[in-house]
Amino acid sequence: MSAEVICVGTELLLGDILNTNCQFLATELANLGIPHYHQTVVGDNLERLQQVIDIASKRASILIFTGGLGPTPDDLTTEAIANYFATPLVEEDEIIQDIAAKFAALGRKMSRSNYKQALIPQGATILPNPLGTAPGIIWQPRPGLSVLSFPGVPSEMHRMWRDSAVPYLKSIGWGQEIIYSRTLRFRGIGESTLAEKVSHLLELNNPTVAPYASKGEVRLRVSAKATSETEAIAMISPIAEEIKEIAQEDYFGSDNDTLPAIVGDLLRQKKETLAVAESCTGGALGGLLTTIPGSSEYFMGGLVAYNNWVKAYVLGVSEEDLIEFGAVSASVAEQMATGIKELLGTTWGISITGIAGPGGGTETKPVGLVYIGLAGDEGVESFKYLFGSTRARSLIRYLSACNSLDRLRRKLLQKYH
Repeated sequence: MSAEVICVGTELLLGDILNTNCQFLATELANLGIPHYHQTVVGDNLERLQQVIDIASKRASILIFTGGLGPTPDDLTTEAIANYFATPLVEEDEIIQDIAAKFAALGRKMSRSNYKQALIPQGATILPNPLGTAPGIIWQPRPGLSVLSFPGVPSEMHRMWRDSAVPYLKSIGWGQEIIYSRTLRFRGIGESTLAEKVSHLLELNNPTVAPYASKGEVRLRVSAKATSETEAIAMISPIAEEIKEIAQEDYFGSDNDTLPAIVGDLLRQKKETLAVAESCTGGALGGLLTTIPGSSEYFMGGLVAYNNWVKAYVLGVSEEDLIEFGAVSASVAEQMATGIKELLGTTWGISITGIAGPGGGTETKPVGLVYIGLAGDEGVESFKYLFGSTRARSLIRYLSACNSLDRLRRKLLQKYH
């Protein structure tokens, strides 16, 4: 017994519209404890729609459609559903009156094309749309199969889902359990390496543990199916604690925690301060730090030292080292970090210098080479990263900023824990 989400619209396939409906419905299904194994996006084509229905109706007990309920010729969802289940469409006066009233409230007359939206499969229940003209349906075309359809407009779909769909699904036995998840977040470790360390937990059935990676970060999602959130949390907590113990400093936070927030909390707790000097990131690190409200308590400021003159005459980097080693080097990174720390009188100084591309790389210093400097009261050190020459400039800048924060986070943990 599971649900399948079917999103209809050629504009989705072309990338003209971001498909947020799938994300919303996935979260809502989890809240109802409804298993959800497949999502499908299909264009505005009657034959392909019916092919999708054929596949989905054989592997799921709840089919949820979004999109294709408008008044134009390419809005084919209702027709495809009716055709597949060999059921005639009937015109519902209730829908016509509702649409006409909504047009009248706007001082307009209902278009003839809107009558199409009043056609629903015989025997289906109207799923009312308080915010728009396109109603949906709730229908059981055969025993054990429920079909729900919604317009593609997210605000309309959200309202209809909560007002009508959720009560219906609960009435047929769903919602007695929930699927609750907690996400643990890691940096400085690869997905495969972390997966190997927790391999025995990946075999669990309830809770389940699943790894995934994104933009230099690895995440482990721990999910439990239970009768309440309290029960699910009790099931998840010992697993999460075991993972943290295994990962040690590679673990940095859970769920919506971010590196800037975690680092900021550590600095605030210890009443320490930070300043940054950035070259290739051009202020990206300072931007991350200032996303946190109240960050002025510990973040004193930053300098974009993009030109070597600024590195030398503002931060005090040795001109000889700039000539001998180049701006992208461990020596320069360390001097930049020390220079900004002394310039702004902070506890910590971070620097970033590198080649973000797409040009500027050489055989010895390729695109993606970045040095991060970290200066504290006990001295200064640097860290070399090779992010790869094929990565986008924006991603190299982002990874550089995040990794510099992660280096400071680890240093703070080592210092105080």
